[in-house]
Amino acid sequence: MNKLSEIKLKKSLGDAVSVIHYKSVDSTNTQVRRLVGEGAATPLLVVANEQTAGRGRQGKSFYSPADTGIYMSLALDKRAVPCDTVTLTAAAGVAVCRAIESLTDIKPEIKWVNDVLVDGKKVSGILCEAADNYYIVGIGVNISTELFPADIENAGSLDVKISKAALVERICRELFEAIKENSGYMDYYRAHSAVLGKRICFIQNGVKHLATAEAIDDLGGLEVICESGERLTLRSGEITLRTV
Repeated sequence: MNKLSEIKLKKSLGDAVSVIHYKSVDSTNTQVRRLVGEGAATPLLVVANEQTAGRGRQGKSFYSPADTGIYMSLALDKRAVPCDTVTLTAAAGVAVCRAIESLTDIKPEIKWVNDVLVDGKKVSGILCEAADNYYIVGIGVNISTELFPADIENAGSLDVKISKAALVERICRELFEAIKENSGYMDYYRAHSAVLGKRICFIQNGVKHLATAEAIDDLGGLEVICESGERLTLRSGEITLRTV
């Protein structure tokens, strides 16, 4: 498997984005905040071979061992992104799936709101955050990661030979294209959904709800029908697919 290098990424991405590569950081999202706070311009891509404190949604961690995946964060000026973090998360999910499909024979799916699955296993997680005048799109993809910690459930890897630099480049380009399309990428998102038509559960205001995922709107919201008959559109939170 090809190792990541700043030179290779800068050559492949050209002037589309500034690139900084690290052997190891605590979190690429956190490092982006530091760099932009110190005056770095956007768009800015931070990539690392390892994260020692990788972050996921809702305070969860993202397991990021050295040299087995890609760990990247992209800072984007809000003026260039006509959406919020939920819609941007959907765009990033589409970008990851399209990149994987373009470079492998794998057919990924998207589990609302921020997971990419292969054969039902999570191979990629996305964390979009809003800062004062920019967004951060954090993406981790397990390429050859194995022996996950016991507290990490349902994790998997692509388990293919693939150029890390090519995957990072393709994700960036697909994300830029999705943003330009505005809501046009949502048809792809729906077609690759792992949840539509499935029975799910979610927690809202501390209460567990059972529902069926009915649709995904053009802003990335998940439209559900609760067992009570109530219809809701989820804009945040996390869902679990029900097996019974």
